[in-house]
Amino acid sequence: MELPLVVGVDGSEPGMRAVDWAADEAALRGVPLRLVYASLWERYEGAALAEGLGRSSEQVLADSIVEAAAKRAHRREVDLKISTEVLPEEPVPALLREGRNASALVLGTRGRSGIAELLLGSVSLAVAARADCPVIVLRGSHDIQADAGMRRRIVLGVGEEPENSAAVRFAFEEARERRVPLEAVRAWRCPAHESTDHPLLSGEPAHLHEQQATETLEAALRDAPAGVELRRRIVEGPARTVLLDASAEADLLVVGAQRRHGHFGLQLGRVAHAVLHHSACPVAVVPQQA
Repeated sequence: MELPLVVGVDGSEPGMRAVDWAADEAALRGVPLRLVYASLWERYEGAALAEGLGRSSEQVLADSIVEAAAKRAHRREVDLKISTEVLPEEPVPALLREGRNASALVLGTRGRSGIAELLLGSVSLAVAARADCPVIVLRGSHDIQADAGMRRRIVLGVGEEPENSAAVRFAFEEARERRVPLEAVRAWRCPAHESTDHPLLSGEPAHLHEQQATETLEAALRDAPAGVELRRRIVEGPARTVLLDASAEADLLVVGAQRRHGHFGLQLGRVAHAVLHHSACPVAVVPQQA
């Protein structure tokens, strides 16, 4: 059974652009698209009102939102198999549950300041930090890059444990399906406290760190599938800065996030957190079970 690509919809224009992106992605992967709207309308309008009128005004609105999203997705990808769901519950737990049986979750987020951005951003952040499947977040302040295939490049941020990494495998698959190059980026830095007086670093402390970064990058790409064009970049600097710079020329930025068994809080590293907030292109956060 093919797992669907799930997109959270909320009726906003950034949310509808996420539907466009998700429709293209689902068609590319050959999987169904599932549209989900989640809101606790009964808390505000009351179950009794909903029963007395048949449907509450919020439920009517929710139904119209998912119907409009489904029509938009069908117009974009005529042959796409689409299902919809309206859930009377909080968005975060609803989306996390949906993610247990999804190939990926796609979320839109507004590029505005203020309370609206804070609330919508908190949903995207919470889901990206806890989901069992890859979460793709589209930032609304970079609308032009929400269209697939503009830059013709997937960028992968290679972390500390790249071998058999879920993020690496996800990036390989995205590049293969889109038929675009995969640019694997590994940032490196020479800690300030290390000096040429160190017995292992005599003469070339920076060179050692650069060499280690090269070896880590090569290990990550060791099992690259045939047909995927690889581009390698070793860049000196903070990882978040290096990846944010790379995002300006990418269709998708892929990063990993460690999930530790038995830990129920937000599990999102500093680099993933930074790129989710500031990337110039959509970001895929891929969980890796520790």
